Amino acid sequence: MTGHWLMRQNQTAVERTWTRVVGAVTWLKSTYETNPLGERDDGGRVYVTLEHKIAYAMDALPRGVDVCWVHYTKSQSLISFSVVCCLNHHHPGLPCPLPPS
Repeated sequence: MTGHWLMRQNQTAVERTWTRVVGAVTWLKSTYETNPLGERDDGGRVYVTLEHKIAYAMDALPRGVDVCWVHYTKSQSLISFSVVCCLNHHHPGLPCPLPPS
């Protein structure tokens, strides 16, 4: 469960800690765009659109719900990147490892 990532030691970094949803979503979008989607052989859409992903993240993150994006890249590598909320809706007792100042 992604909320348990908050218990990992030495896994936090100021540059990946946001106090505003827009900053976290900007990082998700940038990471997504840096790792282009793979394509289907028949030319069909492989995943939901980036706009749908952003809309979901903008809705979920303020409510303390983690967002995980996973897809295959053009080189057929699997990439997974997530924003874990703190305080976390599903794990309200877990402390923030790097609380906002």
